[in-house]
Amino acid sequence: MPDDRPCLSRAWRETGGELLGWLRHRLDGDAEADDLLQEIFLRALRQGDAFCTLDNPRAWLFQVARNALTDRLRSNRPHSELSDDLASTESELPATVDQLTQCLPRVLGELSAADRLAIELCDIAGQPQQVLAEKLGISLSGAKSRLQRARQRLKVRLIEGCQVCFDTEGQVAGFVPRPPPER
Repeated sequence: MPDDRPCLSRAWRETGGELLGWLRHRLDGDAEADDLLQEIFLRALRQGDAFCTLDNPRAWLFQVARNALTDRLRSNRPHSELSDDLASTESELPATVDQLTQCLPRVLGELSAADRLAIELCDIAGQPQQVLAEKLGISLSGAKSRLQRARQRLKVRLIEGCQVCFDTEGQVAGFVPRPPPER
């Protein structure tokens, strides 16, 4: 332990044993816990003089330990190979959803102006709900409620007007494409 950083020496002396016990409790073997503890110490050592400016070195060490443990557990997790036909399955769903845009203008036209504004502003243009609140002169919670109700009415109109059906997970499974009405 370098003597030029007494704050690191003191923090390690006060916290090292507790960290080791915490790691051993969460890992399979003592050797793995010892290795991870050494990695945490090296991270603290790399902080240099910045370590001595920490308000709570113990909390910092435990946060680094949690992050290192998470990284270690993720890297040890078994991985399974994905099947080759998975790519073809994924490409089918976006096509169905993309085709649903044929029906959307018609259904949006059937919504009230307030519902259409909420959907177009927040969901299509990607504006935050706060912008909707300001535009309508209502509170943020009021805008959130209005948007939720508009989404629900849009869903009902999509089901009725375009015969959208959903799978068991709530994803669009199919629909009957209908062009917007001619004016």
